[in-house]
Amino acid sequence: MSVRKLKPITPGQRFRVVNGFDAITTDKPEKSLLAPLKKSGGRNSQGKMTIRQKGGGHKRRYRVIDFKRDKQDVAATVESIQYDPNRTAFIALLAYADGEKRYIIAPNGLQVGQEVSSGTAVAPEIGNALPLSEIPLGTIISGIELRPGQGAVMARSAGTFAQLMAKDGKFVTIKLPSGETRLVLADCLATIGAVSNSDHQLLVSGKAGRSRWLGRRPRTRPVAMNPVDHPMGGGEGRASGGHPRSRNGIPAKGYRTRSKTKSTNKYILERRKK
Repeated sequence: MSVRKLKPITPGQRFRVVNGFDAITTDKPEKSLLAPLKKSGGRNSQGKMTIRQKGGGHKRRYRVIDFKRDKQDVAATVESIQYDPNRTAFIALLAYADGEKRYIIAPNGLQVGQEVSSGTAVAPEIGNALPLSEIPLGTIISGIELRPGQGAVMARSAGTFAQLMAKDGKFVTIKLPSGETRLVLADCLATIGAVSNSDHQLLVSGKAGRSRWLGRRPRTRPVAMNPVDHPMGGGEGRASGGHPRSRNGIPAKGYRTRSKTKSTNKYILERRKK
């Protein structure tokens, strides 16, 4: 994977850094795995805007991803690595021996023609999905379930990975991308390897219009608003706005919003770094 810095032949390209897309092998998605994707534009069922800075953007179709990896003990061949407009990671098209095709989140280093599978008696190699109890300690993993059969919910975005730290009875200890260390049931599935497209964090948009193509509308700084619009608004001249907080008055930057009485707190051994 690599990135390319464009020549500044236009103002929008002066600071633009684009993905090299070296890992991508085709630009045609699998038609049977496409689904329509409806956009709300930040509006609720009454048509009122409930989320700001959303709307517009290029039309997309959803790629149906197999997060559960429940087709176990059946080998699949990687047909292609593809771009997915709905996520930061690349996706891999798998062709199973019985003719079925599925998309998965592509791990870093997955190659076309490689065989992957999921199940308990599977080797802990890149792209394979195993229960956490079967994965060796210290292994880099991604696409982790939080409850058995739920499907991958943790470590799914570009370049992220978690590490298996310890095993104790029916639980294993995992260090998550955020820095949090928590217990997860050993029956949960995880995929071996880090998520692909780790260079995503190096990309530079170059111009505001590119954000509009992604469906992001302009954002007004709270300190530029009036007191009626935001807790940080108002003041004479260029007032800094006081303590950073949300539009509802909840402090930002360090204030913990997680409930102290939440039942799953006992599974978190170490909170994420600030």
